Amino acid sequence: MADDDLGGRVPRWALPQVPRWVSLRNSLKLVADPLGALDAIHARFGATARLYIGGVQPSVLTRDPGLVQHVLQKNHRNYAKSRFNLGFARYIGHGLLTNEGPDWLRQRRLIQPGFHRQRVAGLTGLMQEIVADTLGPLAQDATRLGGAVAVPAHALMTRLTFRIIARSVFSTSFADAELDRLAQLITELQGFYMSTIRQPYLNGWRWLRGQFRYHDARTAELRALLGRYIAQRQAASAAPGAPAPPDDLLQMLLDARYEDTGQPMAPDRVLDEALILLVAGHETSANALTWLLYLLAHHPAEAQAIQHETAEVLGNRAPTFADLPRLGRALHAVQETMRLYPPAWMVARVALADDDYQGLRIPKGTLFSLNLYGLHHDPQHWDAPAEFRPARFAADAPRPLVPFAYAPFGGGPRLCIGLQFALTEMQLVVVELLRVFDVEWPVGQPPVAKQPLITLRPRGDFQVRLRLR
Repeated sequence: MADDDLGGRVPRWALPQVPRWVSLRNSLKLVADPLGALDAIHARFGATARLYIGGVQPSVLTRDPGLVQHVLQKNHRNYAKSRFNLGFARYIGHGLLTNEGPDWLRQRRLIQPGFHRQRVAGLTGLMQEIVADTLGPLAQDATRLGGAVAVPAHALMTRLTFRIIARSVFSTSFADAELDRLAQLITELQGFYMSTIRQPYLNGWRWLRGQFRYHDARTAELRALLGRYIAQRQAASAAPGAPAPPDDLLQMLLDARYEDTGQPMAPDRVLDEALILLVAGHETSANALTWLLYLLAHHPAEAQAIQHETAEVLGNRAPTFADLPRLGRALHAVQETMRLYPPAWMVARVALADDDYQGLRIPKGTLFSLNLYGLHHDPQHWDAPAEFRPARFAADAPRPLVPFAYAPFGGGPRLCIGLQFALTEMQLVVVELLRVFDVEWPVGQPPVAKQPLITLRPRGDFQVRLRLR
């Protein structure tokens, strides 16, 4: 294959080619600092270039918003999730996140009503209750310690968002030990799976050392833990004289019937979808809120602006779902955080048939790596892209966004089903947290490194100081 050709023919577009030996050399950099390695490729080769993932897998890396929109929206039917995406199903099952084709569409239509705006509005009170239950003990600790308490940001937000999604799905709270174990398992499985992609040439060694078997066992533990909750619900509902079951997302999964057959989902499918809801339903929000704490600690003026607006709109009363459009500063801070630190930082798609994009011939089988992190930091589309500027998302912002220059929830038909749920949850958390506390950065704490796994999270955890207002 010629270096400037995707399909063995001379295209009108000639894509730059990262030589295989450079890709292989950079595979170590890709493990140590994926975002920096990809930024270096864009700086040298442009917005779109051919490379070899791990020095092995041919791929087209792009942060061109037009090409991203073409793949995810305009010609989405020609682009399926790649084996990199679908391979994660080994660890989290074949739910909406990892499913594909007609079966995915069938499941999406079945589950979509569970995330209707009215249902999300009905969960606002539940979200506020869990936030209050989480912040209350922290306020007591701060009082006891002289007005402030230091907390691990990612652990706090992971526990908070998992409680919210767990209550929304299961109408129950997981024990703290189970929450911690679930978070550990999810992190461990993500880390291992990403290592198999970035350094595929080590997979034979991983297999010989039993690492695949080890992580399959961790997957079985994860599914067994969640499966017990589902079995308990089914047993309780089947008991003579049982009360009406809770109106939660799990019950929605159990009660749903396919239009063509009238049959319910199979038990394994219910477990797959419940697991996806738990994993995706807290991962995005937990990571975004963690980074938002980091940003607010470094930009107290932005926190104060949110606090002032909240006081003007709400006074001393709790927010309702109807209040959220008037609490724009909190939402803009969330949106800007997801620009700087998009949880779904990379999306992969593969062409199902030959295609063309503005003269670029795209042969069947072409793998695209859509670099959403790079897209969100491209100075061609964002003024001062490294700076935290929530006002850029205000309705009266002077510069309109380029279509698909901002895509933290993906795009097209596979736009995240939980978008409204996540934005509502994060906006409420920010409003309630800043009503109680100011967020401070502990003196002497080192900078926080990014860890791009399936989602973009901090490498390790960091502390923020919550000071009572």
